[in-house]
Amino acid sequence: MDNTGYCNDSFNSIRSSTSDEDMVEIAGSTLDFSNTEDVPPLDRDYGSGDNPGMEEVNGVPKLMDLLDEPVPGVGTYEDFNTIDWVREKSKDRDRHREITSKSKESTWALVNSVCDAFSGWLLMLLIGLMSGALAGGIDISAHWMTDLKEGVCLNGFWFNHEHCCWTSNETTFQERDKCPQWKSWAELIIGATEGPFAYIMNYLMYVCWALLFSFLAVTLVRAFAPYACGSGIPEIKTILSGFIIRGYLGKWTLVIKTITLVLAVSSGLSLGKEGPLVHVACCCGNILCHLFTKYRKNEAKRREVLSAAAAVGVSVAFGAPIGGVLFSLEEVSYYFPLKTLWRSFFAALVAAFTLRSINPFGNSRLVLFYVEFHTPWHLLELVPFILLGIFGGIWGAFFIRANIAWCRRRKTTWLGHYPVLEVLVVTAVTAVVAFPNSYTRTSTSELISELFNDCGLLDSSKLCNYDNANVTKSSNELPDRPAGDDVYTAMWQLSLALVFKMLITVVTFGMKVPSGLFIPSMAVGAIAGRLLGIGMEQLAYYHHDWVIFRGWCSPGADCITPGLYAMVGAAACLGGVTRMTVSLVVIMFELTGGLEYIVPLMAAAMTSKWVADAIGREGIYEAHIRLNGYPFLEAKEEFSHKTLAMDVMRPRRSDPPLSVLTQNGMTVEDVETMITDTTYSGFPVVVSHESQRLVGFVLRRDLTISIDNARQRQDGIVSTSRVFFTEYTPPQPPNSPPPLKLRGIMDLSPFTVTDHTAMDIVVDIFRKLGLRQCLITHNGRLLGIITKKDILKHVAQIANRDPDSILFN
Repeated sequence: MDNTGYCNDSFNSIRSSTSDEDMVEIAGSTLDFSNTEDVPPLDRDYGSGDNPGMEEVNGVPKLMDLLDEPVPGVGTYEDFNTIDWVREKSKDRDRHREITSKSKESTWALVNSVCDAFSGWLLMLLIGLMSGALAGGIDISAHWMTDLKEGVCLNGFWFNHEHCCWTSNETTFQERDKCPQWKSWAELIIGATEGPFAYIMNYLMYVCWALLFSFLAVTLVRAFAPYACGSGIPEIKTILSGFIIRGYLGKWTLVIKTITLVLAVSSGLSLGKEGPLVHVACCCGNILCHLFTKYRKNEAKRREVLSAAAAVGVSVAFGAPIGGVLFSLEEVSYYFPLKTLWRSFFAALVAAFTLRSINPFGNSRLVLFYVEFHTPWHLLELVPFILLGIFGGIWGAFFIRANIAWCRRRKTTWLGHYPVLEVLVVTAVTAVVAFPNSYTRTSTSELISELFNDCGLLDSSKLCNYDNANVTKSSNELPDRPAGDDVYTAMWQLSLALVFKMLITVVTFGMKVPSGLFIPSMAVGAIAGRLLGIGMEQLAYYHHDWVIFRGWCSPGADCITPGLYAMVGAAACLGGVTRMTVSLVVIMFELTGGLEYIVPLMAAAMTSKWVADAIGREGIYEAHIRLNGYPFLEAKEEFSHKTLAMDVMRPRRSDPPLSVLTQNGMTVEDVETMITDTTYSGFPVVVSHESQRLVGFVLRRDLTISIDNARQRQDGIVSTSRVFFTEYTPPQPPNSPPPLKLRGIMDLSPFTVTDHTAMDIVVDIFRKLGLRQCLITHNGRLLGIITKKDILKHVAQIANRDPDSILFN
């Protein structure tokens, strides 16, 4: 996704469009992105009516010594800023200590302590129930609207094709999808089912419905929730790393993404609903967090919930609760403690149970393409499985480069200014090209289901039209058989569908509609795998005496399962695009219910990752994070260059001196002047300008709020009032105005390193502690500062990338 248009549009369109007690961060003020100074924005907002209790911060007592009550907004963050993980965790520890100590004083306090401990599990239960219910509704609606493009049910327009013919007594087994109750648009409009006019009418109606659905989707996204476009996983990864994107997980985004996801999938575009379901589940998690004070007022705790919600999203998308937990751990989460692992598992379980209770596909399964294979695989089949892995890796690397190039072109040319037109043109091309081919006309999930299918005697698919002359009706396992004419026709159609899917997915992913990548990637791999599987099957049938088949594939035996090749190919291509490994294998075997196929899946997934990494190190989500300039410090990258902290810190030799506050030598006017004249988001506090001995660090936002609050609520605070960051206020002259003591808002233990610290250690500190800034000292004297933005710029320079692309170019 890009910043051009309105999806990420330097986020200007969002600041005025949401209500936002529902945001990831309850923020109120506007941020100027022209800030290119030392310290990237560090703060949080005033809260929508919330007055966060001023807990201890790193052992500091109350934030405002001049008042007995907390100051609204102090300790919160603005939009598009990074949270302070250390401070948030410290606040939570202090809150927990207070609750524990009070629990021994009274029965009511003990009950409150138990409720506080139970609240996390209750929240997980609610997220699982809400996400499962929404996923079931999305599945049912998308299935119905996809069939609506081809016809309508006379018994009730709300029935899809399968349910319409389910109870019909006039349906034959050979034509189980045809019944008098289901009418195509040609039958309804011109009264004909066959012939060129009927075909043209059905063709025209298919394209019109597709255009209508996509137009509604892109219009709703543009008008009500620009953040509802794309898959959402790159942004969720950034949010979980500690960044704040106001409104991205708000209630408007949830409502619009749920509706437009159904419309986008039903339009026939080459996209899936699995990635966006992760975004939907995270929206549910964020909104439900506001029911519990513990999570509403602590950004680090809220991100633990969002990690669990990401697991829920994959659980309902694939019916794979264990795979969802591993996906959250491997792919999206930045901080994943053991407690979050347990709660993620519980939430994914509840969500899967809820979806199973709804039974959206009518087959008692959680996904449309659940299959079971009965034939074991042979060791020699690892060779074609590895070939599929190589194909998946090459395709994944090609797709990432092509898609990023297209998205960059969208950002920098006129194309980005016409998102609605782009969606309509891509939809029209997709519908016009897809309709003549039955394998592209059907929904991608149904296509994958057919490709995964293990052919039986009762299958009516063209892919299963084998010569069954020598097969007895009573046989449980079908031997390898010669392919019929329909199989070869299907292979040609699948080959065309493969080329079409590979090309159209490149331009579809990143448009201004909800678009997932899992299903299109799996479809590409499943087509390639099925083609290879049929080829291997026919090779084994006609040349069973070859050395490679001798001893395990005798005539009349069921040696090759083409559906297994399709499944392995799907895993390989999905792994090549996303670089998932462990979670991918678990998701795939949960889909198939077959533990014995883990080794082929592991071989294909690892091969595709190795091949794709050899061509390009980034997965698709990391590539989009970099394209959009999100301040995300990738934990998987290794920093191997021998630079020191002094090489990266600011100020540089040509820069003006570092702006600092002194602990007792400034007036309110001096502090306000420094705030007005600079754009830094925080200031070190030193003993004096001469000594430069470090005392602490104070945030610009906290300074502004505290001074404004003191002027309004404390008598006598004027511009000439002295500002003290010391523990004790020295005696003042008789007629001087009262002093303003701000020691409470100062961080007394900012992270510091010496100027000779190696940068690889500094980078590790930033990654593992989630720091926003680190102060550089030499023999106790303050020299400079390194911020997360400086780290990202330095990493970009080392990788020969534009350092100015960091933080929303």
